[in-house]
Amino acid sequence: MDKPNAPARVVWHTTESGAGDAAFDSVAKYLIQKGDEPHVLYDPTTDRIGQFGPLNESARALKNDGSTRTNRVGKVAIQIEVLARAGTPFTGYWKPGKNFKALMAAIRSWGVPDVFPMGTPAKTASACKRDRNVWLTEGGHYGHCNIPGNDHWDPGAIDTKALFAAAPKASTGTGSGGSTTKPTTPAKPSVPAFPGTIYFRAGAKNKYVTQLGTQLVKKGYGKFYKQGPGPTWTAVDKAAVRAFQLAHKELSGDADGYPGPLTWKILFS
Repeated sequence: MDKPNAPARVVWHTTESGAGDAAFDSVAKYLIQKGDEPHVLYDPTTDRIGQFGPLNESARALKNDGSTRTNRVGKVAIQIEVLARAGTPFTGYWKPGKNFKALMAAIRSWGVPDVFPMGTPAKTASACKRDRNVWLTEGGHYGHCNIPGNDHWDPGAIDTKALFAAAPKASTGTGSGGSTTKPTTPAKPSVPAFPGTIYFRAGAKNKYVTQLGTQLVKKGYGKFYKQGPGPTWTAVDKAAVRAFQLAHKELSGDADGYPGPLTWKILFS
């Protein structure tokens, strides 16, 4: 991020397409081909969600504002593409479920407040408000229509209250009801988050290669390593990963030696 000291924020987009699994797969493929990936793709009719990259790295869904790289403003600038059309706000017909709640929990974990600093996204392209000072200095939620240097008016006039109400915050026990329940500390996930495929390519050198190799050794694949494992990705790591994939039927059909989210999940389970 270019401006990591600026407050965290979210930008809501719409794909200007239909929804459903076929549209989801088609749009995801198109975004990758164009190099316009957001962080997240979300289907408001099925609650299906997909993630293109880590939330604390820049996405590619916004145009720059002159020399300001808008995708890189803030501690995070989370870009969400919703399978919908700006002319028909998705909050009028959506079916948010556990995946939407998980998305909002992730957003809030970065300190993004439940506010739209420039107000409800515009109903029309001509009504878009793009305040450069607000964008650069205030954290919260924005529509694509609010971002300086951009000319789209999505996501349309979504119901911002419904957006937050669909994923209520956990109670802290301090409300008017007088509850004495204390917030609980979330349990550490048993499987560490998959960092992304970019960390496991020729020449890569990072802690995740070491983490992967160490776990492979624990799972009985130490014979591949004469030294190490890690921190540099080598043919040895690839061979060990492929052997692990071939040993698991849910992975064997795509046993290319490169870890993906499913390989990572099964390896660390």
